[in-house]
Parts: sequence; C-alpha cells; structure tokens
Amino acid sequence: MVIFMARCDGDHTSPGAEFQNPLANPQDGPAAGNPDGKSAVPPEAAPVDVSNPDHIIGNGTPESCTADAFVKAVAQGGKIVFDCGPEPVEITLKEPAKVFNDANQDIVIDGNGLVTLSGGGKTRILYMNTCDKNQHWTTSHCQDQESPRLTVQNITFADGNSRNETEYDGGGAIWVRGGRFKAVNCRFFNNTCDSLGPDVGGAAIRVFSQYNNLPVYIVNCTFGGAPGYGNFGSNGGGISSIGVSWTIINSLFSYNRAIGNGGNPSQAGTSGGGSGGAIYNDGNTMTLTILGTLIEKNRVNAYGSAIFFVTNDHTGNIRIDNSVIRNNTGGSWYPLFPAISMHSDTKCVVTNSIIE
Repeated sequence: MVIFMARCDGDHTSPGAEFQNPLANPQDGPAAGNPDGKSAVPPEAAPVDVSNPDHIIGNGTPESCTADAFVKAVAQGGKIVFDCGPEPVEITLKEPAKVFNDANQDIVIDGNGLVTLSGGGKTRILYMNTCDKNQHWTTSHCQDQESPRLTVQNITFADGNSRNETEYDGGGAIWVRGGRFKAVNCRFFNNTCDSLGPDVGGAAIRVFSQYNNLPVYIVNCTFGGAPGYGNFGSNGGGISSIGVSWTIINSLFSYNRAIGNGGNPSQAGTSGGGSGGAIYNDGNTMTLTILGTLIEKNRVNAYGSAIFFVTNDHTGNIRIDNSVIRNNTGGSWYPLFPAISMHSDTKCVVTNSIIE
C-alpha cells in the first residue's frame, strides 16, 4: 500500500463551480460520482445551462420519448432535454444517434437525472466524428477543430454495444473524435466493445483528437459502480483514448473489465489486449489528471488493473490527488505504483491519495 499525504509546493485549491447532481440518489442503480469526492470542479467542467433548450423530447409521457425523436434531435444539434414524465424512463435505440458537424457548434444532452439511453445490447448509443465525411467535413484540419462541442449530463448510458462496428471500433456507449467532449453527472452501465485486439477499447467511452489537446472532462460520473453494472471490452473497461488528455473529477470506476489477452503489441499466439481495467490511455504528449476519484475492483488480463498509461514519446504525465485506487486485480508491469502500468520515467505526482 502506498499512501501520499503531502502536497506539492505551490499547489492550491481554487474556487470551483457549484451545481447539483440529480443522480446523487437515484431510484435504481449506483449513484453518479464518488460520494467521497470533494475536489473542486473548474467552471469549464460544470454542466451547461439548458434552461432555454432547442429541442424537448416528449410531451410529458414515457411513450412520447422515442428513440427516433432523440436521433433526429442529435442530428440537428443544440440543447436537448426530455419531458417524459416524473418517473425514470429508458429509451432504447436501434441505431446510434450521430452528430452532424455542420448542424450546430454545441450539442448538449441533458436527462435531468431521469433518462437512460440504452443500446439494447445491440448498438452504440452516441457518435461524433469530425473526420467522418458522412457527418460532413467542416475544416481542412478535422483532427484539430474547435467544434462541435458535445456535452452529456445528468443521464445514464446502458447496454451500449459497438461490437458490430468495423471502421470506428471501441466506444460501446460513446465514440468521439475532434471538437470537445465532456460528461457530467452521468452513469455508464453494462456497455461493451470488441473483446479482442491490442488497441481497441473504451467499453463505455472512446475519444480521439481533442481541439488544441485540451482535456476531456469527466465529472461526477460512475462507470460500473456495483456488481452486474460494470463495462467490459478488450482494453479500457471504462474509458479509452489515443493521444487524448483527460481530467477526471469526483468519479467512480468499479467492476469494469479489460477482457482481451496478450497486451499491446500482442504476445505471440494471442489476439492482444486486456489492459486498463478502468482507464486506457495511449499515444503521445498527453496528461491524465485524477481528482477526488475512487478506482476499485476493476480487473484485467494483461496490464494496468486500474490504469494503463503509455506515452510513446515519454512526454506525458499523471497527476493523482485526493483519490483512492485499491483492490483492482490482475495484470503485471507496475514499475512505480500498484495497479498503474506506465513507463518508469513517466512523471506521476500523487498527493493526498491511497494507492494499493
């Protein structure tokens, strides 16, 4: 067990955004976020105001909240809310909702703590890709453009399945490339992606190419959270990315699994994968910041029972503060910290945290 209680010189806590989490005490399933997470949330990571929405799905009854209406609203972009009645409702999609890059610079999906978007175990739920011609190219530098900006908040993603996707694999619930992406007050349950492959991953979320290398924010979110709710795929039982930075605040990752075998590059006679029980980050010049977050009871077959973080050019870094990483199982190659696979020369600053 490794316990770090000191703070680095110059560290300070700045005032954060204040907002409510409607999924802090849900009627069913684990809550959104780490209940013990107390880290400040910067204003840019807070939920978006949807008091003046562009689209309202439903007219007050569960039956009026249809998958077709949701898919159409996402294609048009803007702020999307739901009016499905006072009780929790599940909307099951037959195909993923897809963002069109020229429809609106901002897409905000807010479930008000009552909506679950489900892939029914058959389809991915949400897709945005600035480099997909079918979604309309809007710049000559699609891998690094400012918009669209996609925010999901106060909502649950369940039973997403991207195993039938061949061109853009991974991301059982959500797949993103380009623009910006953040998730606030969200839950991810039982999502899955391909189970084989050295680099495919992100059972819940897969992200590429964020604008100006700015981080993806994950705030007050739960990935798994209890037995029977975990996400699973070849790598990155919770999230996965190539060359993307993340800032994860007051979140919970538990009971997720990286079920591939053989690592990356694949060992002889294996299909590859099995790394990053909760988090899988690969690529160059990226950062991983984990604040107020609990990562426990995740499982791998290869490396990084909690975190797999490999920067090919050895320039990336990890910061962990006010967090707990414990009781993750499987894997090997832990040069400095239990449950974290990374290069031994990767800068990893750990403060006020427990890693065991």
